Amino acid sequence: MMAGWLKILILGGYGTFGGRLAKLLADEERLMLLIAGRSKQRAAEFCNDLPARAEVLALAFDRDGNVEAQMRAIKPDIVVDASGPFQFYCADPYRVVRAALAHGVHYLDLADGSDFVKGIAKFESEARARGVFVLSGVSSFPVLTAAVVRHMSHGLSQIKSIRGGIAPSPYAGVGLNVIRAIASYAGKPVVLIRDGKPAPGYALVDACRITIAPPGRLPLKSRRFSLVDVPDLAVLPELWPGLRSIWMGAGPVPEVLHRALNALARLVRFKLLKSLSPLAKIMHWATNVLRWGEHRGGMYVAVEGVRDDGVAVERSWHLVAEGDDGPFIPSMAAEAIIRHCLDGRHPKPGARPAICELELQDYEPRFARMKIVTGCRDASSETARLPLYRRLLGDAYASLPPQLQQMHDLAIDFGATGRATVERGRGGLARLIAKIARFPPAGIDVPLEVSFRLQDQCEHWQRTFGGHVFSSTQEAGRGRFEHLLCERFGPCVFGMALVIDGGRLRLVLRRWSLFGVPLRVRWAPFGDIYEHVENGRFCFHVTIGHPFTGPIVNYHGWLVPRETASDSARQAAPNPALVRLGVETPL
Repeated sequence: MMAGWLKILILGGYGTFGGRLAKLLADEERLMLLIAGRSKQRAAEFCNDLPARAEVLALAFDRDGNVEAQMRAIKPDIVVDASGPFQFYCADPYRVVRAALAHGVHYLDLADGSDFVKGIAKFESEARARGVFVLSGVSSFPVLTAAVVRHMSHGLSQIKSIRGGIAPSPYAGVGLNVIRAIASYAGKPVVLIRDGKPAPGYALVDACRITIAPPGRLPLKSRRFSLVDVPDLAVLPELWPGLRSIWMGAGPVPEVLHRALNALARLVRFKLLKSLSPLAKIMHWATNVLRWGEHRGGMYVAVEGVRDDGVAVERSWHLVAEGDDGPFIPSMAAEAIIRHCLDGRHPKPGARPAICELELQDYEPRFARMKIVTGCRDASSETARLPLYRRLLGDAYASLPPQLQQMHDLAIDFGATGRATVERGRGGLARLIAKIARFPPAGIDVPLEVSFRLQDQCEHWQRTFGGHVFSSTQEAGRGRFEHLLCERFGPCVFGMALVIDGGRLRLVLRRWSLFGVPLRVRWAPFGDIYEHVENGRFCFHVTIGHPFTGPIVNYHGWLVPRETASDSARQAAPNPALVRLGVETPL
């Protein structure tokens, strides 16, 4: 194989993952893409709908037939097996691998079966002798997860735990083969590592709850994740032999369907059902028809370890993908390797799981061309003592304008003064709500004083608008409010995401509760709340309303620390107190 031009055979090329790989590669004019599957007609229809600079050709390929003869006739440089389900490659699961080796063809697959991916190493000596690479599991699990763990392991002398998961959008479009694979192992034992030893878990029975939240971005809502059988469980411990635990999950939504799947998996776990495989078609229908919620997906990877200085830390990497961009991520690893080959950077010969072929930086330009954002969070004894906003924003905090950073670095009790303009809703119900919430009365250029007091990791704010006082507390959310700023007004708690939008820091409502009872966000007060810099100083803007009442209150203005507040100081750069006002108010 020479750099500069390649013939790529994609088995399952018009399917879920193969089709997305073809779309990722279609702009490359140095490629010939052979879109293959059992139906040449379906392959041709896919090719006709694919805008491409690459040369595209539809082929019929029967993986249950004479694979070597078909491979000999096609003469590809690289074959990509994206068909699956790999858990069902029974009698001779590696027949495509053997055919590729027989003809000196490089091989990639998007396998998601632990045994299949780990077993690829049996072809190591033959692949070396033939001078070809044979890479298995070239997908998010385990290629991207391994790259992320390596990225987060910098500065750590030991990694003790790895956890990860993928949270697909309910509108992602899941293929039948994926559902067949899931149904085949649901409720069955899966080998994990717990307390440093192999231990059984049960697929789609063991569960936890995670919030995927790239710092400074709009997070996904808290999701339930259930254990899945992915190659990471088998191959990552080989890279980090000192692991004490490893766990990988999936967080599909709507949650009611997810919990129904959990219940069915328990029936298999307790041998009341032999397998969910007979239900695969029904599961596929339910997944692709009964869907609602945000068209967003994500992924997370978390590690626990020990820094070189002996301090225990927990680091997590978060990814959120908007709309239809997330489903392309599993095919990005194969795309990256093929493009590397075009540029003369070939993987070394041999057969192995593809866990060391790419690094996180190989993914970043691919994420950048789509609506995909990522970020890292770091939890340690030092970060626990950081000011509230700095803790919640993590590595995104540095992107705030200096004036906003200065305002949010609250480490001691202090006060601020400024001026504000307040407008109130005119309807009777709006006035009643504003009175109950003790929002300030309407006024122009109203004197404003804000005092901040720290107690037990909680910030207590008292605001005085021209003699009218109302108060609240702010703290970091926990449980389903994880990674959110929680502001409490009496019995109401509002969980808000801190979202950096250009030079503004926005507060976006994600959850709320009344007397501890979670309520639908659609029932909550709404608004536009943000902090920004204007004329070199800190400013805030708060509007609150409700569909039933219309506008309730709108106030905006500026603040400066009390020590420097004066007529001349109003024109100077902002100081550390204003921050809280824009953030302090519920949506």
